[in-house]
Order: sequence, then structure tokens, then C-alpha cells
Amino acid sequence: MADHILIISPSPHIHSRNRVDKLMYTVILALLPALITGAYFFGPRVLLLTFTAIVACLAFEYLIQRFILKQPTTITDGSALVTGLLLSLNLPAGLPLWIVIIGALVAIGIGKMSFGGLGKNIFNPAIVGRVFLLISFPAQMTTWPLPEHHILDIDATAGATILTAIKNSPNVSLDMMPLLIGERAGSIGETGAIALLIGVIILLIRKVITWHIPVSIVVSAFLTAALFHWMDPAHYIPPHFQILAGGLLLGAFFMATDYVTSPMTSRGMLIYGCGIGILTILIRSFGSYPEGISFAILIMNAFTPLINTYVQPKRFGGGKKK
Repeated sequence: MADHILIISPSPHIHSRNRVDKLMYTVILALLPALITGAYFFGPRVLLLTFTAIVACLAFEYLIQRFILKQPTTITDGSALVTGLLLSLNLPAGLPLWIVIIGALVAIGIGKMSFGGLGKNIFNPAIVGRVFLLISFPAQMTTWPLPEHHILDIDATAGATILTAIKNSPNVSLDMMPLLIGERAGSIGETGAIALLIGVIILLIRKVITWHIPVSIVVSAFLTAALFHWMDPAHYIPPHFQILAGGLLLGAFFMATDYVTSPMTSRGMLIYGCGIGILTILIRSFGSYPEGISFAILIMNAFTPLINTYVQPKRFGGGKKK
């Protein structure tokens, strides 16, 4: 009788015909509308910055696996490419390329490979790189170029995102259209809500993500922002602006949904998403930074193992815990 061999492997554990590389390249496809929108409004340098981030992530992953970890390389699975693309979409278009390369090194070297590679990392690598750059190079990371092309006849605030302008002056004029189409200052991939929603539709149709995490983030952020606005409408902006402004949609649909760093069960995903949504609004409202989605995702990434332990499904045939 042949021996039964049990194979133990790290996450993500996908019970379908999908492969990691297929899922990753679907995510890349879904991010293209946001990248194209960013390139249109902020100019061709967006493509150079994105190319630099992707190549740097691929190179660092190959070099670390080949010469430090001495293990087979995995740069063809698409995960490093996705990390580079997401990192670039979270950066201002005018950021010096040498800073982009540092961000890629931190994202891959610290955020991913220091834990052993794909499936073993605790935190989302792209967010690790972005937060490191934000803390290390605050001036460069908060210098936002204005759109080079214009569809709307609007007055933009040079060097300031909408959230920054609101934090400095709560009475600033708010207009919905720039938030929807992307004609405003901000990171490359966060400015256009319509482009992001097109990508979300692709992910949902291809069943790359489920609704639990993004919907719980958006709903909890909306309700928290609505509570603050109801308490003090002169100081806190309406909740729908909180959802469309900044990087909340990019974070909710493309980074918080990372298979490796998010909970495994539906109930765990809802808890995780609600935590991100609430923390995002709290950081925006009371923290030093006008944006909070990246910090909120990292915090909840750290709670993911605890959430998985708390909401783990009952064993088949097992009784109730005493």
C-alpha cells in the first residue's frame, strides 16, 4: 500500500483552477484603467516611474532569492510585478526615481522576502514600501504635481491633495467631478474613482476578490465619517467626500484584499474591513497625516492572525467548545 504524502505549503491556498500567476495578471489588468488615467492627467513621466518601480521590484526579488536566500526564483508568478505597480500608483508623479528604487527595495526586501517570500509575509509589501517612503521622505512624498491635461474648468490647489487642503482649511470648496474623473492632485492611481471602479468590476467578474473586505471598508468608513459630520459639520466633511477623496478606494479594493495578509473566513474579512474603515477616518480626522488608509491596512494586517484564530470555522464533525 502506497504511503500517503501530505504536502504543507504557505498561503495563499486557492481551492479552484486559478493559479497565482493567473490571479496576479488579472489584478494587473484591473489596475490598467487607473494607470492610464494617471498617465493622461500627470503626463508620460508616470509611465517611467511605473516602469522603474516594476523593474526594481523584479530585480530585487531575483537577487535576494538567487544570492541571499538561495532558493528558486519566483519573479514569473506576477507577485513582484503587482507590488511594483501598486507601489507606483501610491506615489506622486514627480517623485525622484532614486526614491522609487529605495521604496521597491523596502517593499520587496523588508515587506516580502524578509519573511520568506510570497505567502509568508505578514504585511502588504507595497504598503510597507509606501509608508517607509512617506516617513523617510515626507517633503518629496507630499509634493503633488497638478494635472497637465484638463477636462474640467476647475481651480486646483498647487502641491496639495483635497484631503490636505481640507485638513488645513475645512471650508475649502468641494467638487465631486474631479474626484470621479481624476483631475486633481494626488498619487498616480488614487485620483480617479471611475477608473478604479472599472478595475473593481473586472476583479469581481473574474472572482479574484469577494465583496466582504471592500464593502465593509467603504461602509464602515462612510458611517464613521457620517457620525463625525453629524456631530460637527463645520469641521468634518461629508462622508461621500471621504470615500472618494484620497486613496481609500485604491486601498480597499486592491491592497486590503491581498490574499496573504487578509483573513481567510468571510466573518473575519468583515471584521478586518470594518477595522480598516474606522481607523482610516480616525487617522484622517485626528492624526498628523491627512490620509490614513495605508496605516490602517498595516495595523489590521498585524491583527489578521488574531482574527483568523478568533473566527476559525468549526472542525467537520467537531462539537461545541466547552
